[in-house]
Amino acid sequence: MTMQAQQSGDERSMEITEVHPTEILISAVAEMLDGLRHVAVGASSPIPGSATLLARARAESGMRVSVLGSTRHNFFTDGGRELFDCAAQGRIDAFFLSGGQIDGSGAVNLVGIGPYPESKVRFPGSFGSAYLAFVVPRIILFREEHTPRTLVEQVDFVSAPGVSAPEVYRPGGPCALITGRALFDFQREQGRFRLRSLHPGHSLEEVIEQTGFSFDHDAAPPQTPVPDAATLALLRGTVARDVGETYPAFARKLWGIGG
Repeated sequence: MTMQAQQSGDERSMEITEVHPTEILISAVAEMLDGLRHVAVGASSPIPGSATLLARARAESGMRVSVLGSTRHNFFTDGGRELFDCAAQGRIDAFFLSGGQIDGSGAVNLVGIGPYPESKVRFPGSFGSAYLAFVVPRIILFREEHTPRTLVEQVDFVSAPGVSAPEVYRPGGPCALITGRALFDFQREQGRFRLRSLHPGHSLEEVIEQTGFSFDHDAAPPQTPVPDAATLALLRGTVARDVGETYPAFARKLWGIGG
C-alpha cells in the first residue's frame, strides 16, 4: 500500500493510492453478511470486526453488531455467557472461527499441534467454538495465513467439527473459508470446500500448492472483487474510526488513524 498522510492540528487528511490486500479481505467478508440481522465477532478479530462494521454501515435496514472487547459495539455485558445464550436462541446469524489448523472437512484446531495432551505447540484453547459451530447458522472460517502448515488434510485436535453425522441435530456450521489468498465456499452435503474466487495477485496453481487439503474448483476461478470507491470511502472513514476504538493498532497500521 502506498500511503501519504498530512496532519494539521486535529485535522488529518490521508491519500491512499492503492487498495490494501486487507481491505479486499474485509470487503469480501462484508459481502457475505449483507441482509443479516445480528453478527457477532469474537475477541482479537480485527478483520472480521472491520467487515461486520462495514456491513452495518451500508445496511439499508438495521444490523445488530456485537464485537467482543468493544465498549461501543457490543450489546453484551457479561462476556461469553450472553453470547452463548443469544446463539442458542437463534438470535445470532453469523460468527467467525479461526484456528491454528483448519482442515478440508471444515474442522478447526484451537488446542495444539501433535498428539494431545502432549502437544508440542499449544494454542489458546477451544473455549466455546464447538458450541457456536453447532448453533450459529453461518460460521465463517478465517485464517489470513494460507499455507500447508495452517490448512491441513486433518487437524491434530478437533476443537469444532465441520460436519456431523446425519442423525445429529445441527442447525449451524461452516459456510465459507477466507484466507489471504482465496475465498472458499463450504459444501455441507459433500463435507468439503469449493474455491469461489482467487484474491488479486494469486493463481490457482499457487493456491493448490499452498493448501494441505483437496478442494473443488473451476478451471478458471474468478477474481475476488476489489472494493469500489464507495466501499473504500466507508472503510477509510466511518469503519476505520469505529475499528480504532477496539483495535487502535490495527486501524493505525492499515489506515493511519486511531489512538
